[in-house]
Amino acid sequence: MSSVGSKSVDNTLFEWGAVSLQTAANNRAMEGEVAPSVNTATMPVRLSNYTQISTKVVETTSTAQASNGVGSHTTQAKQIAYKLKELRRDQEKMMLDNVAAVAGSSGNARTSAGMAAFIRSNGQRGTGGAAPTLSGTTAGYPNAAATDASTSNQRAITEAHLKSVIKDAWEAGAEPSMVLCGAFNKTAISAFTGNATKYQEVDGKKLTAAIDIYVSDFNTVSIVPARQIRARDVIVIDPSYARICYLQNAKQEPLAKTGLADRTMISVEYGLQVDTEEAHGIIADCTTA
Repeated sequence: MSSVGSKSVDNTLFEWGAVSLQTAANNRAMEGEVAPSVNTATMPVRLSNYTQISTKVVETTSTAQASNGVGSHTTQAKQIAYKLKELRRDQEKMMLDNVAAVAGSSGNARTSAGMAAFIRSNGQRGTGGAAPTLSGTTAGYPNAAATDASTSNQRAITEAHLKSVIKDAWEAGAEPSMVLCGAFNKTAISAFTGNATKYQEVDGKKLTAAIDIYVSDFNTVSIVPARQIRARDVIVIDPSYARICYLQNAKQEPLAKTGLADRTMISVEYGLQVDTEEAHGIIADCTTA
């Protein structure tokens, strides 16, 4: 989450415009031409997502508040600090998830679509896997998450998969610079050979067995292990084309006291904005063991 930008929004359904420029073409005008033809206006496509609310409630007893030593971990201040960290982990997991946006109702919470549910164009998927969809076909919010391939159709990530997704994002005008992956696929990527020879540093008595930077034909990307990503997904992103939108920033509010205990609720209301999904890519349905 810290790698992408943030902004404030003023409604639970927030919108933004995605502009696709026309393909470059030969453009020459005659000297002295009186009235060149009018070009078709470049209009943005309206995309949207919903905000969602995440909460944590801390309850501490008066005894815990008064205790010292190891018991200090149960004080209100300590518990709030722990829950704030947990809340941020929850946010990161959901913002990377393959889940569609939901408007919510009296009995159901609103859901903000995650990154994997936005990426429709640049995807490498297993047999049976399918891209997500938008509520307005080419506009609107992700109304259906990507279809996962069956377990039997998951396959090992290859260097060709990664190269293809990076190339597709670059051809769309992006500069992808980060690859997010789980632990298993991080080690799989570290086994890529490319066209390089690996060396052992004899003096330092260490052997580098990991790939943290991958130099492709189109851009240099960081390979970042992400604890909260789905193990079967590897997501390539251009951080300049995504942001977290806040309707309500994280805040703490005291709740009604119940006997010998104090309660505090931590809450935040937010959603994911993917400026243009073509700037990103996904290698889905990867093996996880």
